[in-house]
Amino acid sequence: MPLYEYLCKEDGTKIELLRTMSQADAPVEDPEGKGRTFSRVLSTFEAKAGTGTASSAPACPSCCSGGMCGLT
Repeated sequence: MPLYEYLCKEDGTKIELLRTMSQADAPVEDPEGKGRTFSRVLSTFEAKAGTGTASSAPACPSCCSGGMCGLT
């Protein structure tokens, strides 16, 4: 089931909900019961593509961004 993001235009609260694709644009009930209105927003995420080949090189440590340290 896809994860969708919703934003309250009144106070800027953002929530995430697992919903079926057919429910994506359906009205969202306020999870805190405060009567707020939430609208679906475009979700953004980062995906890193791999090379698709196995390697015996050590994984790049978290000290750099995507192999910039030269260890991979």
